Amino acid sequence: MPHLIDRNTSGVYIIAATPFTDDGAVDFDSIDRLVEFYRETGVTGMTILGMMGEADKLTPEERLSVLDRFMRRAGDLPVVVGVSDAGLGNLAALGRAAMDKGAAGVMVAPSRGPAREDRVMSYFHQVCAALGAGVPMVFQDFPQTTGVPVSPRTILELTRDLPQIVMLKHEDCPGLAKISAVRAAEEQGFPRVSILCGNGGLYLPQELARGADGAMTGFAYPEALVVTINLFRAGKAEEAEDMFDAYLPILRHEQQLGFGPGLRKMILMKRGAIAFAATRAPGPKLSAVDMAELERLMTRTEQKLRAF
Repeated sequence: MPHLIDRNTSGVYIIAATPFTDDGAVDFDSIDRLVEFYRETGVTGMTILGMMGEADKLTPEERLSVLDRFMRRAGDLPVVVGVSDAGLGNLAALGRAAMDKGAAGVMVAPSRGPAREDRVMSYFHQVCAALGAGVPMVFQDFPQTTGVPVSPRTILELTRDLPQIVMLKHEDCPGLAKISAVRAAEEQGFPRVSILCGNGGLYLPQELARGADGAMTGFAYPEALVVTINLFRAGKAEEAEDMFDAYLPILRHEQQLGFGPGLRKMILMKRGAIAFAATRAPGPKLSAVDMAELERLMTRTEQKLRAF
């Protein structure tokens, strides 16, 4: 039996890239390399077919093939599968395929549309009914991309009324107050929900201090997230933040909206995790100036880490 995510899941669930060759084909050999790279950095698990995984650029058949390859290589490393789709039937079919292959859970974002909270509530009731009660779910709260802001109250009511929603992927920005609001409501009787945070990890020390359980993001230096969280758990908050600060310049650079996936993939390629840095079209391409900037930041990061 796979280890399923639950309301106390913590650690780092790295958002996995989907590797492509330079001609745009899925690079299955690099999936194997990437899984081993992530494993060696000490992550708790992986999340595949998310926005960083360019899932919306894959055909339905490719999604299943990518899912199968990641799951076969992951072994005992828990895998959450992004199944968001404009069609509820497609979403449910991919969710069932993921669970049949041993996934730890699925991740769903609110469907695009009017930013009405009653619509969001109705949608997730439909999603849970379509998937079935035994499928643990991550609520992906990323209004900068979905265009659908969701209040802490709606999230809390959904996790109370739909017990299979066990995790919040917190990616609202600014959003630290949302973490505090969720944790405060739990003290008043709402059920606990795991909170793993995105936004590249930019605010991770502050998120942990507010009560987050870890990170779910695609930073190309996953070990930075792992070490920061481990130090924080050990009661070494200042040391955790000092270590994290060494990565901040390249993490910030990686967070450029729309351009970040190209930077992340280039870093992953230079670190030996994938064979090609290609994103699937339409996607960003790095110029010679972009490459020089990135290489300088990588060198500076390595120098700072040696100083530690």
